[in-house]
Amino acid sequence: MTKEEILKALEDEESVTVTLTLLDDSEVECEVVTVVEALGNDYIALLPMAGPDKDTGNVYLYRLKESEGGADPELIDIADDEEYEAASDAFEEYLDTLEFDELVTEEDEGR
Repeated sequence: MTKEEILKALEDEESVTVTLTLLDDSEVECEVVTVVEALGNDYIALLPMAGPDKDTGNVYLYRLKESEGGADPELIDIADDEEYEAASDAFEEYLDTLEFDELVTEEDEGR
C-alpha cells in the first residue's frame, strides 16, 4: 500500500493496519493513525492494537520511505533525537487540529 493509498483510506475512515516485527522477533499489530511531514520526510504514527502498549495511548513513530515500483513503503526507525522531536511535534500538531475540529463541530451542533 503506497503512502497515497494509506492517506486515501484514512480519509475515507477505513482502518489501515500494519504488523511490526520488534527486535525480539515478536509481532505487534498496529492501526495507522496518520502520516505527518517534518524535516522534508514523511512519518507514520502507529497505535498498537495488542501487547503492553495497547491501552497506554502511546504511538509508535517511524520514518516512512516510499519503495520503488509501488511496493509497500519501508518503515525506518528514527535514531536521531532531533528528528524524533520534529516528527513528534508534527504528530502533536495533527492531534491539536483534531481537537480544534471537534470543538468547531460541537459548537456548530449546539447552535
